[in-house]
Amino acid sequence: MKQFVLVVASVYGLLGIILGAFGAHAFKNMLSAEKLISFETGVRYQIYHAIVLLVIGFAFSYSTSIERWSAICLMIGVFLFSFSIYFLTFSEYWNVNLRFLGPVTPLGGGFMIAGWVLLIVFFIKNKVF
Repeated sequence: MKQFVLVVASVYGLLGIILGAFGAHAFKNMLSAEKLISFETGVRYQIYHAIVLLVIGFAFSYSTSIERWSAICLMIGVFLFSFSIYFLTFSEYWNVNLRFLGPVTPLGGGFMIAGWVLLIVFFIKNKVF
């Protein structure tokens, strides 16, 4: 599990940097200002959570279900949240109806929230502070 979390965190970080660079340069000519702000939100959340996943990837032993599920929720949440935003942002440019992805974004946010709640529970239970 540890290696998987670290690999996913690294992939999220890599893609976040690449997509962020494209968003800052190439996509400015393709997307409206409003769509670009949405795209940047997806990138920002992806980068933040890549860092968090790296930290817990190194810190956790994954011997408890709370450790495992917090990482799983964060990984799923980032994927659903950020990638649905990316596709929704480009749907108009691609002239494709991707409205079915609309509910996926808050679902991803819910998974991220659940991951953070599980981290809080883990820290309280293990008296980390």
